[in-house]
Amino acid sequence: MLDRLNQVMDHIERRLDEPLDIAELARIATTSEYHLRRMFSALAGMPLSEYVRRRRLTVAGAEVLAGRESLLTIAVRYGYGSGEAFARAFRALHGVGPGEARRTKPALVSQPRLSFRLTVEGNSSMRYRVVDRPDFSVVGPKARVPLVYLGPNQAIIDFVRSVPPETVSALERLSKGSGEEPEGMVAVCDDLDPGRAEGSELDYYHGVVAGPDAPAPAGTTVLPVPAGTWAVFTTSGPAPEALQALWATVYAEWFPANPYRTRPGPEILRTRMSPDGTAADAELWLPVERDPS
Repeated sequence: MLDRLNQVMDHIERRLDEPLDIAELARIATTSEYHLRRMFSALAGMPLSEYVRRRRLTVAGAEVLAGRESLLTIAVRYGYGSGEAFARAFRALHGVGPGEARRTKPALVSQPRLSFRLTVEGNSSMRYRVVDRPDFSVVGPKARVPLVYLGPNQAIIDFVRSVPPETVSALERLSKGSGEEPEGMVAVCDDLDPGRAEGSELDYYHGVVAGPDAPAPAGTTVLPVPAGTWAVFTTSGPAPEALQALWATVYAEWFPANPYRTRPGPEILRTRMSPDGTAADAELWLPVERDPS
């Protein structure tokens, strides 16, 4: 998979002055558009579209400083319909407009070309299982929150704190009675932006996994989840480092080494903290499908 991602990077680099064709990039990667976007954002720390935008503006910056072509010609080459749109994007990345950059020759921001490599540590093994599940439901209070890559997500923290204790108790009883796994309170993310851009919104559920016909206690919402295949990853260790490392390892090591790819669906995380809050046991459920390639 990493070799194919590098082929995608080569293809992008040769066509920075052409429209971004996600379908063609997915064909080169021999995977789905959904999985390509998800893999890239997990490994690169930014959406694929954002990387391409930054690469275009990096190359455009060098052409602006060279001064051999008009600013409008450069703007059109890299997909901007007007000089004003190009100037706004240029300033957002470089901190200075293209006209001023041409006059003053300041240092500009550079987005390096990315390449992907697998580092084999050999000192740990990942605990996982792949399960086929019939349809089920997620039941719990729901909020629309921003996507945050680094640091605490204050919107989620505030939302979870606002859930009444009686609602949590009702959900815990529902979980025990349903016999579904993962058992107990879980964090569920759904309806994420395909590009997974920082600040884009998603549906967040603080709830439980239950049967497909489970009742909804007062103040909760039911998310129906169709039957499908799930990859389940477990980890234990210091919090929050162990959780952050789990996500990174899944996308950097497990997917490239296994014949699966992500598919649309909710992502479910069950976390159990130690009494002193310094360590955690975690179980991450990701919807997957066999990779036909």
